[in-house]
Amino acid sequence: MNNVVLSTRNIDDFILDVANEVVKKINLDTNKKDLSKKRYSIKEAAEILNVIPLTIRNHIKNGNIKAERFGRKYYILHSELFDALNEVKSLKYKR
Repeated sequence: MNNVVLSTRNIDDFILDVANEVVKKINLDTNKKDLSKKRYSIKEAAEILNVIPLTIRNHIKNGNIKAERFGRKYYILHSELFDALNEVKSLKYKR
């Protein structure tokens, strides 16, 4: 069974619109990555938060940021990093 679409639009415009919708859906799907399992090294976390790595190490040592140790390196879960960031921000405003 064939579908026939009757329209006053030009076929080129129709194809362009369909292609744009497909590209939008592809972009939306790739932007929804699951970050709950993502781990950051101390260096990556420092770059994200615009601080030096020593600051991240100090927060881990003080217990403000929870980190997992694999061998000699520490890794921070995405959720832990941003939860800790929100807590530190709220502590600054309580002073």
